[in-house]
Amino acid sequence: MNSKDTKRRKRFLLGLMSFLVTIFIISFAGTIHFSAISLGVSSHDAMAASTTETASGAPSSFADLAEKLKPAVVNISTTKTITTRGFRTPLNDPRLDRFFGGEEFFKKFFGNMPGRELKQRSLGSGFVISKDGYIFTNNHVVEKADKIVVKLSSGKEYNATVKGKDKNTDIALLKIEPDDDLPVVELGDSSKLRVGDWVIAIGNPFGLSQTVTAGIVSAKGRVIGAGPYDDFIQTDASINPGNSGGPLFSLDGKVVGINTAIVAQGQGIGFAIPIDMAKEILPNLRTKGKVVRGWLGVSVQGITEDIAKNLGLKTAEGALVSDVFKGDPAEKAGIKTGDVIVEIDGKLIKDTHELIKIVAGVAVGATVKIKVLRDGRQKTFTVKVTERPETKAMAEVEPEESGKYFGMTVQEITPEIAEHLGLSNVTGVIITQVKSGSPADEAGIQTGDIIRQINRSRISSLKEYRSVMPRAVSGDSVLVLIHRGNSKFFAVIRK
Repeated sequence: MNSKDTKRRKRFLLGLMSFLVTIFIISFAGTIHFSAISLGVSSHDAMAASTTETASGAPSSFADLAEKLKPAVVNISTTKTITTRGFRTPLNDPRLDRFFGGEEFFKKFFGNMPGRELKQRSLGSGFVISKDGYIFTNNHVVEKADKIVVKLSSGKEYNATVKGKDKNTDIALLKIEPDDDLPVVELGDSSKLRVGDWVIAIGNPFGLSQTVTAGIVSAKGRVIGAGPYDDFIQTDASINPGNSGGPLFSLDGKVVGINTAIVAQGQGIGFAIPIDMAKEILPNLRTKGKVVRGWLGVSVQGITEDIAKNLGLKTAEGALVSDVFKGDPAEKAGIKTGDVIVEIDGKLIKDTHELIKIVAGVAVGATVKIKVLRDGRQKTFTVKVTERPETKAMAEVEPEESGKYFGMTVQEITPEIAEHLGLSNVTGVIITQVKSGSPADEAGIQTGDIIRQINRSRISSLKEYRSVMPRAVSGDSVLVLIHRGNSKFFAVIRK
Protein backbone atom coordinates (compact mmCIF):
# COMPACT_ATOMS: atom_id res chain seq x y z
CA MET A 1 0.00 0.00 0.00
CA ASN A 2 1.58 3.35 -1.07
CA SER A 3 1.77 6.45 1.07
CA LYS A 4 -1.01 8.18 -0.85
CA ASP A 5 -3.49 5.40 -0.01
CA THR A 6 -2.37 5.45 3.59
CA LYS A 7 -3.06 9.16 3.89
CA ARG A 8 -6.41 8.71 2.23
CA ARG A 9 -7.34 5.97 4.69
CA LYS A 10 -6.31 8.05 7.68
CA ARG A 11 -8.44 10.97 6.49
CA PHE A 12 -11.43 8.63 6.06
CA LEU A 13 -11.01 7.16 9.53
CA LEU A 14 -10.61 10.61 11.09
CA GLY A 15 -13.72 11.82 9.25
CA LEU A 16 -15.68 8.77 10.38
CA MET A 17 -14.58 9.23 13.96
CA SER A 18 -15.49 12.93 13.84
CA PHE A 19 -18.91 12.05 12.44
CA LEU A 20 -19.51 9.42 15.15
CA VAL A 21 -18.37 11.76 17.90
CA THR A 22 -20.67 14.49 16.53
CA ILE A 23 -23.61 12.08 16.42
CA PHE A 24 -22.86 10.92 19.97
CA ILE A 25 -22.65 14.48 21.27
CA ILE A 26 -25.91 15.44 19.56
CA SER A 27 -27.64 12.32 20.86
CA PHE A 28 -26.33 12.86 24.39
CA ALA A 29 -27.39 16.49 24.34
CA GLY A 30 -30.84 15.50 23.09
CA THR A 31 -31.13 12.90 25.78
CA ILE A 32 -30.20 15.42 28.44
CA HIS A 33 -32.70 17.92 27.00
CA PHE A 34 -35.46 15.31 26.86
CA SER A 35 -34.74 14.19 30.40
CA ALA A 36 -34.80 17.76 31.57
CA ILE A 37 -38.19 18.29 29.94
CA SER A 38 -39.50 15.04 31.36
CA LEU A 39 -38.21 15.89 34.81
CA GLY A 40 -39.72 19.33 34.48
CA VAL A 41 -43.16 17.89 33.66
CA SER A 42 -42.93 15.29 36.43
CA SER A 43 -41.87 17.94 38.88
CA HIS A 44 -44.79 20.12 37.87
CA ASP A 45 -47.22 17.20 38.14
CA ALA A 46 -45.84 16.25 41.54
CA MET A 47 -46.24 19.81 42.72
CA ALA A 48 -49.78 19.92 41.41
CA ALA A 49 -50.57 16.59 43.06
CA SER A 50 -49.07 17.82 46.30
CA THR A 51 -51.17 20.99 46.14
CA THR A 52 -54.32 18.97 45.42
CA GLU A 53 -53.61 16.61 48.28
CA THR A 54 -53.11 19.50 50.67
CA ALA A 55 -56.26 21.21 49.44
CA SER A 56 -58.37 18.10 49.93
CA GLY A 57 -56.64 16.89 53.07
CA ALA A 58 -55.84 18.59 56.37
CA PRO A 59 -55.81 22.39 56.08
CA SER A 60 -52.65 24.18 57.12
CA SER A 61 -54.62 26.11 59.77
CA PHE A 62 -58.14 26.48 61.20
CA ALA A 63 -57.38 29.99 62.47
CA ASP A 64 -59.30 32.03 59.89
CA LEU A 65 -62.35 29.75 60.11
CA ALA A 66 -62.35 29.75 63.92
CA GLU A 67 -62.01 33.54 64.05
CA LYS A 68 -65.01 33.90 61.76
CA LEU A 69 -67.22 31.42 63.68
CA LYS A 70 -66.46 32.08 67.36
CA PRO A 71 -68.56 35.27 67.72
CA ALA A 72 -71.78 33.25 67.23
CA VAL A 73 -70.89 30.66 69.91
CA VAL A 74 -72.12 31.44 73.44
CA ASN A 75 -71.50 30.34 77.00
CA ILE A 76 -74.55 29.17 78.95
CA SER A 77 -74.60 29.10 82.76
CA THR A 78 -77.57 27.80 84.74
CA THR A 79 -78.70 27.77 88.35
CA LYS A 80 -80.99 25.11 89.84
CA THR A 81 -82.54 25.01 93.30
CA ILE A 82 -82.32 21.62 94.98
CA THR A 83 -84.18 20.87 98.21
CA THR A 84 -82.48 18.32 100.45
CA ARG A 85 -84.28 16.08 102.92
CA GLY A 86 -84.99 17.62 106.30
CA PHE A 87 -83.40 14.77 108.21
CA ARG A 88 -80.21 12.90 107.47
CA THR A 89 -78.15 10.69 109.74
CA PRO A 90 -74.56 11.68 110.52
CA LEU A 91 -72.34 11.48 107.43
CA ASN A 92 -75.53 10.91 105.35
CA ASP A 93 -74.93 7.17 105.67
CA PRO A 94 -77.99 5.09 104.56
CA ARG A 95 -76.78 2.19 106.72
CA LEU A 96 -77.27 4.36 109.82
CA ASP A 97 -80.70 5.31 108.46
CA ARG A 98 -81.69 1.65 108.58
CA PHE A 99 -80.13 1.17 112.03
CA PHE A 100 -81.86 4.15 113.67
CA GLY A 101 -85.10 3.84 111.72
CA GLY A 102 -84.53 6.74 109.34
CA GLU A 103 -86.16 10.18 109.68
CA GLU A 104 -88.79 9.02 112.18
CA PHE A 105 -86.11 8.41 114.81
CA PHE A 106 -84.71 11.96 114.54
CA LYS A 107 -88.16 13.56 114.41
CA LYS A 108 -88.86 12.19 117.89
CA PHE A 109 -85.90 14.12 119.30
CA PHE A 110 -85.53 17.20 117.10
CA GLY A 111 -89.06 17.89 115.88
CA ASN A 112 -90.11 18.80 112.36
CA MET A 113 -87.03 20.49 110.87
CA PRO A 114 -87.31 21.93 107.36
CA GLY A 115 -85.19 20.72 104.44
CA ARG A 116 -82.29 22.76 103.05
CA GLU A 117 -82.23 24.50 99.68
CA LEU A 118 -79.02 24.31 97.70
CA LYS A 119 -78.06 26.17 94.52
CA GLN A 120 -76.54 23.95 91.83
CA ARG A 121 -74.66 25.69 89.02
CA SER A 122 -73.60 24.23 85.69
CA LEU A 123 -72.09 25.35 82.41
CA GLY A 124 -72.77 24.55 78.79
CA SER A 125 -72.53 25.96 75.29
CA GLY A 126 -74.86 27.15 72.55
CA PHE A 127 -74.93 29.00 69.24
CA VAL A 128 -76.96 31.89 67.84
CA ILE A 129 -79.24 31.01 64.92
CA SER A 130 -81.03 34.37 64.48
CA LYS A 131 -80.00 38.02 64.80
CA ASP A 132 -82.85 38.67 67.26
CA GLY A 133 -81.52 36.17 69.82
CA TYR A 134 -82.70 32.60 69.22
CA ILE A 135 -80.11 30.07 70.42
CA PHE A 136 -79.77 26.30 70.06
CA THR A 137 -78.38 24.20 72.92
CA ASN A 138 -78.96 20.83 74.61
CA ASN A 139 -82.05 20.20 76.69
CA HIS A 140 -79.97 18.67 79.49
CA VAL A 141 -77.99 21.92 79.77
CA VAL A 142 -81.07 23.96 80.75
CA GLU A 143 -83.43 21.31 82.14
CA LYS A 144 -85.12 22.37 85.40
CA ALA A 145 -83.00 25.52 85.55
CA ASP A 146 -84.33 28.42 87.65
CA LYS A 147 -82.07 30.90 85.91
CA ILE A 148 -80.26 30.80 82.56
CA VAL A 149 -77.58 33.33 81.64
CA VAL A 150 -76.13 33.57 78.13
CA LYS A 151 -72.70 35.16 77.75
CA LEU A 152 -71.71 36.36 74.28
CA SER A 153 -68.19 36.33 72.87
CA SER A 154 -68.14 40.10 73.41
CA GLY A 155 -68.56 39.53 77.15
CA LYS A 156 -72.14 40.81 77.32
CA GLU A 157 -74.56 38.74 79.40
CA TYR A 158 -78.33 38.29 79.00
CA ASN A 159 -80.98 36.35 80.89
CA ALA A 160 -82.51 33.68 78.65
CA THR A 161 -85.87 31.95 78.54
CA VAL A 162 -86.62 28.48 77.20
CA LYS A 163 -88.87 28.87 74.16
CA GLY A 164 -89.04 25.16 73.43
CA LYS A 165 -87.45 21.87 74.40
CA ASP A 166 -87.48 18.24 73.36
CA LYS A 167 -86.18 15.64 75.79
CA ASN A 168 -86.25 12.84 73.21
CA THR A 169 -83.65 14.54 70.99
CA ASP A 170 -82.00 16.55 73.79
CA ILE A 171 -82.51 19.83 71.95
CA ALA A 172 -83.62 23.15 73.47
CA LEU A 173 -84.34 26.55 71.95
CA LEU A 174 -83.49 29.63 74.03
CA LYS A 175 -84.32 33.30 73.50
CA ILE A 176 -82.51 36.41 74.68
CA GLU A 177 -83.32 40.08 74.04
CA PRO A 178 -80.07 41.58 72.70
CA ASP A 179 -79.37 45.30 72.36
CA ASP A 180 -78.18 44.93 68.76
CA ASP A 181 -78.24 42.35 65.96
CA LEU A 182 -76.19 39.28 66.86
CA PRO A 183 -73.66 37.37 64.73
CA VAL A 184 -75.26 34.12 63.60
CA VAL A 185 -74.17 30.73 62.32
CA GLU A 186 -75.35 29.16 59.08
CA LEU A 187 -77.08 25.79 59.43
CA GLY A 188 -75.67 23.18 57.05
CA ASP A 189 -76.79 19.80 55.72
CA SER A 190 -75.66 16.94 57.95
CA SER A 191 -76.89 14.32 55.46
CA LYS A 192 -74.02 15.27 53.16
CA LEU A 193 -71.38 14.52 55.80
CA ARG A 194 -69.09 11.61 55.02
CA VAL A 195 -67.04 9.51 57.38
CA GLY A 196 -63.55 11.01 57.29
CA ASP A 197 -64.66 14.62 56.71
CA TRP A 198 -62.92 17.28 58.80
CA VAL A 199 -65.01 19.02 61.49
CA ILE A 200 -64.29 21.52 64.25
CA ALA A 201 -66.05 21.96 67.61
CA ILE A 202 -66.29 25.29 69.43
CA GLY A 203 -67.54 25.53 72.98
CA ASN A 204 -66.77 25.99 76.66
CA PRO A 205 -65.25 22.75 77.99
CA PHE A 206 -64.74 22.93 81.77
CA GLY A 207 -65.84 26.58 81.59
CA LEU A 208 -62.95 27.56 79.28
CA SER A 209 -64.82 29.74 76.82
CA GLN A 210 -64.26 29.85 73.06
CA THR A 211 -62.21 26.64 72.92
CA VAL A 212 -61.63 25.25 69.41
CA THR A 213 -60.90 21.59 68.70
CA ALA A 214 -60.65 19.73 65.39
CA GLY A 215 -61.08 16.16 64.19
CA ILE A 216 -62.92 14.05 61.67
CA VAL A 217 -66.31 12.38 61.39
CA SER A 218 -65.63 8.92 62.80
CA ALA A 219 -69.06 7.42 62.08
CA LYS A 220 -72.68 8.31 61.36
CA GLY A 221 -76.03 6.98 62.53
CA ARG A 222 -74.76 5.96 65.96
CA VAL A 223 -77.34 4.63 68.45
CA ILE A 224 -76.06 5.13 72.00
CA GLY A 225 -79.25 4.58 74.01
CA ALA A 226 -79.87 8.26 74.67
CA GLY A 227 -83.43 8.19 73.33
CA PRO A 228 -85.81 6.74 70.74
CA TYR A 229 -84.47 8.99 67.97
CA ASP A 230 -80.74 8.29 68.34
CA ASP A 231 -78.90 9.10 65.11
CA PHE A 232 -75.64 10.60 66.32
CA ILE A 233 -72.58 11.80 64.45
CA GLN A 234 -69.47 10.32 66.08
CA THR A 235 -66.33 12.46 66.00
CA ASP A 236 -62.83 12.47 67.46
CA ALA A 237 -62.82 16.26 67.76
CA SER A 238 -62.31 16.74 71.50
CA ILE A 239 -65.64 17.18 73.30
CA ASN A 240 -65.63 17.59 77.08
CA PRO A 241 -68.07 18.59 79.86
CA GLY A 242 -69.17 22.13 79.02
CA ASN A 243 -69.11 21.50 75.27
CA SER A 244 -72.72 20.27 75.46
CA GLY A 245 -74.97 22.35 73.23
CA GLY A 246 -72.11 23.82 71.24
CA PRO A 247 -71.82 23.61 67.43
CA LEU A 248 -69.93 21.14 65.29
CA PHE A 249 -68.82 22.86 62.07
CA SER A 250 -67.83 21.53 58.66
CA LEU A 251 -64.92 23.18 56.86
CA ASP A 252 -67.29 25.40 54.87
CA GLY A 253 -68.23 27.09 58.17
CA LYS A 254 -71.74 25.63 58.48
CA VAL A 255 -73.15 23.89 61.56
CA VAL A 256 -73.59 20.17 60.93
CA GLY A 257 -74.21 19.02 64.49
CA ILE A 258 -74.91 19.91 68.13
CA ASN A 259 -72.28 18.47 70.47
CA THR A 260 -74.06 16.54 73.18
CA ALA A 261 -72.40 13.41 74.58
CA ILE A 262 -69.06 11.83 75.37
CA VAL A 263 -67.79 8.39 76.35
CA ALA A 264 -66.07 8.98 79.67
CA GLN A 265 -63.81 5.92 79.33
CA GLY A 266 -62.92 6.56 75.69
CA GLN A 267 -60.54 9.15 74.32
CA GLY A 268 -61.59 10.80 71.08
CA ILE A 269 -65.15 9.49 71.15
CA GLY A 270 -67.75 12.26 71.12
CA PHE A 271 -71.25 12.49 69.71
CA ALA A 272 -73.26 15.26 68.06
CA ILE A 273 -76.93 15.52 67.11
CA PRO A 274 -77.27 15.96 63.31
CA ILE A 275 -78.31 19.53 62.55
CA ASP A 276 -80.94 18.20 60.12
CA MET A 277 -82.81 16.82 63.14
CA ALA A 278 -82.70 20.22 64.86
CA LYS A 279 -83.87 22.03 61.72
CA GLU A 280 -86.79 19.62 61.40
CA ILE A 281 -88.15 20.32 64.90
CA LEU A 282 -87.29 24.05 65.01
CA PRO A 283 -90.74 25.26 63.81
CA ASN A 284 -92.49 23.25 66.54
CA LEU A 285 -90.08 24.45 69.23
CA ARG A 286 -90.55 28.04 68.14
CA THR A 287 -94.35 28.07 67.92
CA LYS A 288 -95.51 25.33 70.29
CA GLY A 289 -92.65 24.97 72.76
CA LYS A 290 -92.54 21.22 72.18
CA VAL A 291 -92.32 18.70 69.37
CA VAL A 292 -95.49 17.06 68.08
CA ARG A 293 -94.77 13.60 66.67
CA GLY A 294 -96.83 10.91 65.03
CA TRP A 295 -98.00 7.87 67.00
CA LEU A 296 -99.30 4.47 65.87
CA GLY A 297 -99.90 3.02 69.32
CA VAL A 298 -97.55 0.05 69.04
CA SER A 299 -94.40 -1.10 70.78
CA VAL A 300 -91.87 -2.64 68.40
CA GLN A 301 -88.59 -4.50 68.63
CA GLY A 302 -85.80 -5.66 66.35
CA ILE A 303 -85.87 -9.07 64.72
CA THR A 304 -82.97 -11.37 65.52
CA GLU A 305 -82.12 -14.46 63.50
CA ASP A 306 -83.63 -16.63 66.25
CA ILE A 307 -86.88 -14.65 66.23
CA ALA A 308 -87.02 -14.74 62.42
CA LYS A 309 -86.58 -18.51 62.50
CA ASN A 310 -89.30 -18.99 65.12
CA LEU A 311 -91.70 -16.74 63.20
CA GLY A 312 -90.91 -18.42 59.87
CA LEU A 313 -89.56 -15.20 58.32
CA LYS A 314 -87.22 -15.30 55.32
CA THR A 315 -85.17 -12.32 56.55
CA ALA A 316 -84.63 -10.42 59.80
CA GLU A 317 -85.81 -7.13 58.28
CA GLY A 318 -88.82 -5.22 59.54
CA ALA A 319 -90.12 -4.24 62.99
CA LEU A 320 -91.83 -6.82 65.19
CA VAL A 321 -94.94 -5.56 67.00
CA SER A 322 -94.55 -6.63 70.63
CA ASP A 323 -97.51 -4.68 71.98
CA VAL A 324 -100.61 -2.91 70.63
CA PHE A 325 -102.09 -0.27 72.92
CA LYS A 326 -105.80 -0.45 73.43
CA GLY A 327 -107.80 2.34 71.81
CA ASP A 328 -104.84 3.66 69.82
CA PRO A 329 -104.62 3.92 65.99
CA ALA A 330 -102.96 0.55 65.31
CA GLU A 331 -105.49 -1.41 67.36
CA LYS A 332 -108.40 0.39 65.70
CA ALA A 333 -106.93 -0.46 62.29
CA GLY A 334 -106.54 -4.18 63.12
CA ILE A 335 -102.78 -4.53 63.71
CA LYS A 336 -101.94 -7.22 66.28
CA THR A 337 -99.09 -8.29 68.52
CA GLY A 338 -96.74 -10.52 66.53
CA ASP A 339 -97.25 -8.68 63.23
CA VAL A 340 -94.08 -7.63 61.42
CA ILE A 341 -94.26 -4.13 59.92
CA VAL A 342 -92.38 -4.14 56.61
CA GLU A 343 -93.60 -1.00 54.85
CA ILE A 344 -95.19 2.40 55.59
CA ASP A 345 -96.58 4.43 52.68
CA GLY A 346 -94.25 2.69 50.26
CA LYS A 347 -91.14 3.11 52.45
CA LEU A 348 -89.48 -0.18 53.31
CA ILE A 349 -88.84 -0.74 57.00
CA LYS A 350 -85.47 -2.38 57.66
CA ASP A 351 -85.49 -2.07 61.44
CA THR A 352 -87.25 -0.48 64.41
CA HIS A 353 -85.03 2.63 64.37
CA GLU A 354 -86.14 3.41 60.83
CA LEU A 355 -89.82 2.82 61.68
CA ILE A 356 -89.70 5.16 64.68
CA LYS A 357 -88.13 7.96 62.62
CA ILE A 358 -90.64 7.57 59.79
CA VAL A 359 -93.68 7.53 62.08
CA ALA A 360 -92.35 10.51 64.08
CA GLY A 361 -92.20 12.52 60.87
CA VAL A 362 -95.81 11.81 59.87
CA ALA A 363 -98.17 14.72 60.49
CA VAL A 364 -100.72 14.20 63.23
CA GLY A 365 -104.08 13.37 61.67
CA ALA A 366 -102.53 11.99 58.47
CA THR A 367 -103.50 8.55 57.14
CA VAL A 368 -100.82 5.99 56.23
CA LYS A 369 -100.83 2.57 54.57
CA ILE A 370 -99.00 -0.02 56.65
CA LYS A 371 -97.98 -3.44 55.30
CA VAL A 372 -97.37 -6.25 57.79
CA LEU A 373 -96.48 -9.91 57.68
CA ARG A 374 -98.83 -12.09 59.70
CA ASP A 375 -98.40 -15.87 59.74
CA GLY A 376 -96.47 -15.69 56.48
CA ARG A 377 -99.06 -13.59 54.67
CA GLN A 378 -98.90 -9.91 53.80
CA LYS A 379 -101.71 -7.65 54.97
CA THR A 380 -102.27 -3.91 54.48
CA PHE A 381 -103.92 -1.63 57.04
CA THR A 382 -104.97 2.01 56.88
CA VAL A 383 -103.97 3.84 60.06
CA LYS A 384 -104.80 7.40 61.09
CA VAL A 385 -101.82 8.78 62.99
CA THR A 386 -102.36 10.58 66.31
CA GLU A 387 -100.03 12.60 68.55
CA ARG A 388 -97.42 10.65 70.51
CA PRO A 389 -98.37 10.65 74.23
CA GLU A 390 -96.08 10.76 77.26
CA THR A 391 -95.36 7.36 78.82
CA LYS A 392 -95.40 6.33 82.47
CA ALA A 393 -93.04 3.92 84.18
CA MET A 394 -94.19 0.94 86.26
CA ALA A 395 -92.79 -0.47 89.46
CA GLU A 396 -91.44 -3.96 89.94
CA VAL A 397 -91.96 -6.54 92.67
CA GLU A 398 -90.77 -10.00 93.62
CA PRO A 399 -93.68 -12.18 94.81
CA GLU A 400 -93.68 -15.84 95.82
CA GLU A 401 -92.39 -18.65 93.57
CA SER A 402 -93.96 -21.57 91.75
CA GLY A 403 -92.76 -23.71 88.79
CA LYS A 404 -89.35 -23.72 87.02
CA TYR A 405 -88.28 -23.87 83.33
CA PHE A 406 -85.08 -22.65 81.63
CA GLY A 407 -83.75 -21.51 85.02
CA MET A 408 -86.60 -19.08 85.71
CA THR A 409 -89.24 -19.18 88.42
CA VAL A 410 -92.74 -17.78 87.88
CA GLN A 411 -95.89 -17.08 89.86
CA GLU A 412 -99.53 -16.23 89.28
CA ILE A 413 -100.29 -12.51 89.07
CA THR A 414 -102.63 -11.79 91.96
CA PRO A 415 -104.82 -8.67 92.14
CA GLU A 416 -102.46 -7.34 94.83
CA ILE A 417 -99.42 -7.78 92.54
CA ALA A 418 -101.28 -6.19 89.63
CA GLU A 419 -102.21 -3.19 91.79
CA HIS A 420 -98.62 -2.80 92.98
CA LEU A 421 -97.31 -2.92 89.40
CA GLY A 422 -100.04 -0.65 88.09
CA LEU A 423 -101.29 -3.35 85.70
CA SER A 424 -104.74 -3.02 84.17
CA ASN A 425 -105.21 -6.82 84.10
CA VAL A 426 -103.82 -9.94 85.78
CA THR A 427 -103.18 -12.07 82.67
CA GLY A 428 -99.85 -13.84 82.32
CA VAL A 429 -97.31 -15.02 84.88
CA ILE A 430 -94.63 -12.98 86.61
CA ILE A 431 -91.00 -14.11 86.79
CA THR A 432 -89.73 -14.01 90.37
CA GLN A 433 -86.26 -15.47 89.92
CA VAL A 434 -83.75 -16.04 87.09
CA LYS A 435 -80.77 -18.30 87.74
CA SER A 436 -77.45 -16.78 86.74
CA GLY A 437 -76.03 -18.36 83.57
CA SER A 438 -79.29 -20.15 82.76
CA PRO A 439 -80.90 -20.12 79.27
CA ALA A 440 -83.41 -17.53 80.53
CA ASP A 441 -80.58 -15.35 81.83
CA GLU A 442 -78.68 -15.60 78.53
CA ALA A 443 -81.86 -14.58 76.70
CA GLY A 444 -82.02 -11.37 78.75
CA ILE A 445 -84.99 -12.38 80.93
CA GLN A 446 -85.15 -10.50 84.23
CA THR A 447 -86.87 -10.77 87.58
CA GLY A 448 -90.17 -8.88 87.44
CA ASP A 449 -90.79 -9.65 83.75
CA ILE A 450 -94.26 -10.88 82.83
CA ILE A 451 -94.76 -13.67 80.29
CA ARG A 452 -97.79 -12.95 78.08
CA GLN A 453 -97.22 -15.52 75.29
CA ILE A 454 -95.28 -18.73 74.70
CA ASN A 455 -94.74 -19.73 71.05
CA ARG A 456 -97.58 -17.37 70.07
CA SER A 457 -99.98 -19.08 72.53
CA ARG A 458 -101.55 -16.63 74.96
CA ILE A 459 -100.75 -17.17 78.63
CA SER A 460 -103.48 -15.91 80.94
CA SER A 461 -102.66 -17.79 84.13
CA LEU A 462 -100.18 -20.09 85.86
CA LYS A 463 -102.36 -23.01 84.84
CA GLU A 464 -101.99 -22.16 81.14
CA TYR A 465 -98.26 -21.62 81.62
CA ARG A 466 -97.91 -25.11 83.12
CA SER A 467 -99.91 -26.53 80.24
CA VAL A 468 -98.08 -24.80 77.38
CA MET A 469 -94.47 -24.73 78.61
CA PRO A 470 -93.87 -28.52 78.79
CA ARG A 471 -94.79 -28.80 75.09
CA ALA A 472 -92.74 -25.73 74.19
CA VAL A 473 -89.53 -27.02 75.80
CA SER A 474 -89.53 -30.03 73.48
CA GLY A 475 -88.10 -27.82 70.72
CA ASP A 476 -84.66 -26.23 70.38
CA SER A 477 -85.94 -22.83 71.44
CA VAL A 478 -89.01 -21.05 72.83
CA LEU A 479 -90.41 -17.69 71.70
CA VAL A 480 -91.86 -15.74 74.63
CA LEU A 481 -93.60 -12.37 74.73
CA ILE A 482 -92.28 -10.41 77.70
CA HIS A 483 -93.97 -7.47 79.41
CA ARG A 484 -91.37 -5.33 81.22
CA GLY A 485 -92.14 -2.00 82.78
CA ASN A 486 -93.98 0.03 80.20
CA SER A 487 -93.07 -2.05 77.16
CA LYS A 488 -93.40 -5.50 75.60
CA PHE A 489 -90.94 -7.46 73.47
CA PHE A 490 -90.27 -10.97 72.14
CA ALA A 491 -87.34 -13.03 73.39
CA VAL A 492 -86.01 -16.38 72.24
CA ILE A 493 -84.87 -18.78 74.98
CA ARG A 494 -82.53 -21.46 73.64
CA LYS A 495 -81.73 -24.71 75.39
